[in-house]
Amino acid sequence: MEKNIRVLVANRPRLMRDLVMATITDQPDIEILGEVENESDIRSAIQRTQPDCLIIALDRPNERPLLCDALLREYPEMKILAVSPSDTSNMFFWASFNIHEHLVEASEQGVLTALRRASAKGVNP
Repeated sequence: MEKNIRVLVANRPRLMRDLVMATITDQPDIEILGEVENESDIRSAIQRTQPDCLIIALDRPNERPLLCDALLREYPEMKILAVSPSDTSNMFFWASFNIHEHLVEASEQGVLTALRRASAKGVNP
């Protein structure tokens, strides 16, 4: 079977990283791209390897790590699995976007108003 899930493992502590690696190493559809020991190296490792999924430590059960938001903004196609070293709670994160709509008056003024509002940051037309 072709390995089609590309994974980068960045858990700490080392024992947790080893357990995660042991769990996924022999899976025929999962390719381990590498391990990251220091959180400060995660971004460069992602840039270098372009994983489908990043596995990180979940320090606080049921709470999204701050790192997730920044990484998913930068790499929205990537998924993140956060595994807790001290608990049985794990969390899975992915990015998505919402498409919004607003009725625009069918007139020259309506079109111009919508365009001007759309160009203003953070303002809905």
